[in-house]
Amino acid sequence: MLKKLSDLYSLIEKQDKKKKLVLAVADDHHALDAVYNAYKKGIVDLILVGNYAEIKNLSEKYSYDLSSFEIIDESNKKKATQIAVQIVNSKRADILMKGNVATGIFLGGVLNKEWGLTGGKKSLLSHYSIFEIPNYHKLLSLTDVAMNIAPDLKEKIGIINNSVNFMNKISIKNPKVAMIGAVETVNPKMQATVDAALIAKMNQRNQIRNCIIDGPLAFDNAISKESTIHKGIKSNVAGDADLLVFPNIESGNVIYKALSYFANSKLAAVILGASAPIVLTSRSDSEEAKLNSILLAAVSK
Repeated sequence: MLKKLSDLYSLIEKQDKKKKLVLAVADDHHALDAVYNAYKKGIVDLILVGNYAEIKNLSEKYSYDLSSFEIIDESNKKKATQIAVQIVNSKRADILMKGNVATGIFLGGVLNKEWGLTGGKKSLLSHYSIFEIPNYHKLLSLTDVAMNIAPDLKEKIGIINNSVNFMNKISIKNPKVAMIGAVETVNPKMQATVDAALIAKMNQRNQIRNCIIDGPLAFDNAISKESTIHKGIKSNVAGDADLLVFPNIESGNVIYKALSYFANSKLAAVILGASAPIVLTSRSDSEEAKLNSILLAAVSK
């Protein structure tokens, strides 16, 4: 069982073969710095796709030794993205990472029906993050704070399955899943509470497996035992959640940013739902968060 993000390194050491990451549109200092640091720490091997002249300039400016990597020269960002996605699709690489390319173009490549990473099927991509928080007794995962704006019941189930399957792959077995709402009681006027109750019942009847789900739970009920005692809530999840599932992107994103900026937390995040893990970091993410995100993608089996 993982207790802190650095425990992910022990999972890397158990792997028979190092994972390979392909960076789409690699002529970007922030992304190139992140993948190069991951390489130096023995996390991944690299393939770089992008403008060769710009990649070379960056390597000279920041003293990156790229002599061990395959570099594919393609200055057109859309074509570079296609090449990178196809490399993962053909199993020449295990992880896809976004570089200096617009998110829309990048995800368009991932979702391409002919050569993308969804097998030609309509795939629900979702954002998964995991936090190491000093004041919480274990790692805490969040979903979805960046991809799905206002998921309906079916989409929430898909988001849960994406996260639970991934958590199982990184040795978090049978996670406790809290369906977050404004209150811990079902209110027909609050759709989030209705969906939460339905999903919890589906879990009880084995329609959603490999986890324990309860909800609706307010944020304090999900993460504070003291709060559950005060409110008289009896639950296997309340106060001990492994995964928080948010009803919409606004509520999830606010908590994500609050934990990032105010709680002195460490974090890692990936995009799930494709045939391979995807690293899509923001320029505002810390260098540690970028490195941890690559590490998180690399430890999935």
